[in-house]
Amino acid sequence: MSLTVRNVVRRLAHRNINWSSPLFKGDPEVASATVAFRSWAASADAMAEKYSAAPATIDFASAKSAVRDSALVETLENLYNTNTPPAEVYEWSVEDKADKAQQIEDAKGRLAFTQEMIDESEKELAFMKSTKTTRDTSASDLKQNYPDLAEEIEKEIENREWFKDTLSK
Repeated sequence: MSLTVRNVVRRLAHRNINWSSPLFKGDPEVASATVAFRSWAASADAMAEKYSAAPATIDFASAKSAVRDSALVETLENLYNTNTPPAEVYEWSVEDKADKAQQIEDAKGRLAFTQEMIDESEKELAFMKSTKTTRDTSASDLKQNYPDLAEEIEKEIENREWFKDTLSK
């Protein structure tokens, strides 16, 4: 059952993440981290599949015939049959869990800020497309569309600094 579930989840995760996206290839550091993560995930999947079944039983009878000291093999067999080590359970520390939760909250905050910036940029881009300069655009149209530039130009004209951006000092 768990192998089937793992395979389904692996297929769905592979389908939902576009690993060839420019997001994963644009920055060399991100690209190398992505490759490292994918190889780690693949090795983890391979190990999980390899160790998902119980180990094969040990054939002590063949070991007794191959080893000179059969008492040693019998002792090992007795130890193997009577020893039941407790299962190892990993508990996530409270501090680490809180740290990871804080990192997630910080990332959500950054995501909201980034989304705001994207929305503002899209509005600005739409404005720029709608007010694109053509042969019919006049100086008053530019002043109306970009009042901060018009104000700077007027100030430079008043201060007689109209060549300040073209001449080196």
